[in-house]
Amino acid sequence: MTSCGGLLLALCLAALTGTTAVAAAYERTERNCSASPPYLPSTAVNTTLRLQELRVQMLLQNISAYIIPGTDSHLSEYIAPRDARMAFMTGFTGSAGTAVVTQTKATLWTDSRYWVQAERQMDCNWDLEIDVSVRSVAEWLISEVPPGGYIGFDPFLFSLKTQGDYSVFLESTNRSLMSVPVNLVDQVWTDRPPIPPGNLTRLPDRVINRSWEMKVEHIRNQIRENPYEPTALLLSALDETAWLFNLRGNDIPYNPFFYSYTLLTMDEIWLFLHTERVTEELKVYLNAASCSGPLCVQLKSYDSVREHLQTYVDQPGVKVWIGTEYTNYALYEIITPEEKLMTSTYSPVLTTKAVKDETEQRILRDAHVRDAVAVVQLLMWLEKAVPEGKETELTAAAYVNKCRSKQKDSRGPSFETISASGPNAALAHYSPSEETSRRLTVDEMYLVDSGGQYLDGTTDITRTVHWGTPTAMQKEAFTRVLMGNIEISRTIFPSGTRGVNMEMLGRRALWEVGLNYGHGTGHGVGNFFGVHEWPVGFQSNNIPFRIGMFTSIEPGYYKENDFGIRIEDVVVIKPAKTKYGHNYLTFETVSLVPYDRKLIDTSLLSSEQLQWLNNYYETIRKLLGAELDNQGLHEEKKWMLKHTEAFMKSGSSESVCSSSLTLIALAVTLLHNII
Repeated sequence: MTSCGGLLLALCLAALTGTTAVAAAYERTERNCSASPPYLPSTAVNTTLRLQELRVQMLLQNISAYIIPGTDSHLSEYIAPRDARMAFMTGFTGSAGTAVVTQTKATLWTDSRYWVQAERQMDCNWDLEIDVSVRSVAEWLISEVPPGGYIGFDPFLFSLKTQGDYSVFLESTNRSLMSVPVNLVDQVWTDRPPIPPGNLTRLPDRVINRSWEMKVEHIRNQIRENPYEPTALLLSALDETAWLFNLRGNDIPYNPFFYSYTLLTMDEIWLFLHTERVTEELKVYLNAASCSGPLCVQLKSYDSVREHLQTYVDQPGVKVWIGTEYTNYALYEIITPEEKLMTSTYSPVLTTKAVKDETEQRILRDAHVRDAVAVVQLLMWLEKAVPEGKETELTAAAYVNKCRSKQKDSRGPSFETISASGPNAALAHYSPSEETSRRLTVDEMYLVDSGGQYLDGTTDITRTVHWGTPTAMQKEAFTRVLMGNIEISRTIFPSGTRGVNMEMLGRRALWEVGLNYGHGTGHGVGNFFGVHEWPVGFQSNNIPFRIGMFTSIEPGYYKENDFGIRIEDVVVIKPAKTKYGHNYLTFETVSLVPYDRKLIDTSLLSSEQLQWLNNYYETIRKLLGAELDNQGLHEEKKWMLKHTEAFMKSGSSESVCSSSLTLIALAVTLLHNII
């Protein structure tokens, strides 16, 4: 008897069951480079010509291999189309990965979130590697590059750690990294997108508590008090400069950032950006017009940052403070000698920004209330529309974004909506396209992960629903994911605890039955900033939790080619009342959308978890109910009240409200008999 695996298994099952439609669908989704001729789905990109042209550029530079990271000069997670060099070369559009090209081979490394996506988007010029470590890439390079060969990279796209790790692995093998400041992909990308048009804007006073001058002085105090005595601070991450000056732009899709660096000393401020986008009004706002004091911003060309940094470093007695997570190697390598450099993992701007002030906390909560209205409208609409069989993943994504656009201070979605049904939902970061969008049905689970940008905050929320009858396994998996969400949300912990130390609480209920998920458990969220705001979250390189931080909590479970589950809420860290201690913290959930009650098996919940769930639903009724009344959305409020009825402890999804009605009816009957 032969064995079937991967694609072959699906085809075997299809043949045995007669479901040729399933086999056809499987053939259409992923490439098959071992077939003769190779099979490529319509989603695959032909990269033959661009690889040929890149290899010509490599020969001119005398390099044997070229490394192409999936980031920009600011080491951003989300990048502008003009910086999507890895995507241009490979066809793969996932947000994480590294590509390497030699004269004979081309290989992509990406993590488990994107393996299937890569197989759908890449042609057969490319191989896929699933170990994303630098060691894996380096070992591949050692096997493919001859001794004495040079491995080229753009220093603006390498972090200090990345460059250092490659150097460690390669230095003893007679293969050398070669910094190539002119990006070779740009040389062959003839239709590279331009920088989006539009001027920078300042935040209105009603959404800020601290002026940019106050922030500058606060950061200068941290520079002044640092025992290593730095004289300047270099800001490289895009959200650092945007936060410091209360400015926003539109250079990065879904993120209100603009290309910029800042060099801040005790008596000068240099802001490097595309100066033509600064209006006369903003020049006055920044004290940039004919001003020379310590609170006057000197506007410099974006491309001149390296030159000006070099000029500053050449002075005697200076020391530049950098955050190593977001400073690229091109800037780092000119800060020499070593005594002129001071490093920390994150800059003081990022760690300060992570703790929201009272105004930021209040308005970010408000943004989540309004955002919940849009999500409720989506779920209510789908509940009615899906049984009619006309809606798709794409129409659902468009609907929730339309609902958000009608809310106060809306500035569009905060990321590309993940609208996924059935097997597509098993891809943790899938977003629908015209080629992949599935029709929504009552027979499959549906996952929607979406968020909005508002002048007062950024939102991110995920709900998973089923409009028919879920299987026992689906219901148990959903409940265990919910248990993980609740266990973290209700945890009380000492101030200064790191998220990584409690992350396993989100997985424990899944681990108990041999299930797990392959992504992080949560990330920071900003005030009209990035939807993934570092350095807050549950990963090992995140900073300890403090009062006023916001983070998501988002455990999940994904059954390949079947369904996916994720439950994501945003929470704020606040003080916790304990019997004895006084320096303890906990989370308060600010996302306000009920979970699908038919997927909850309350027999699996502890009494504490059930009480937390009922308290959460009371909060939704109070806060979201008032907002729905304020907007005159009476049908939406009825839907919300129905879906937030309190739960009783049972093996079903019955509510306390419905059982209470039975008890009341019984009491009335008994009273009537007595009378």
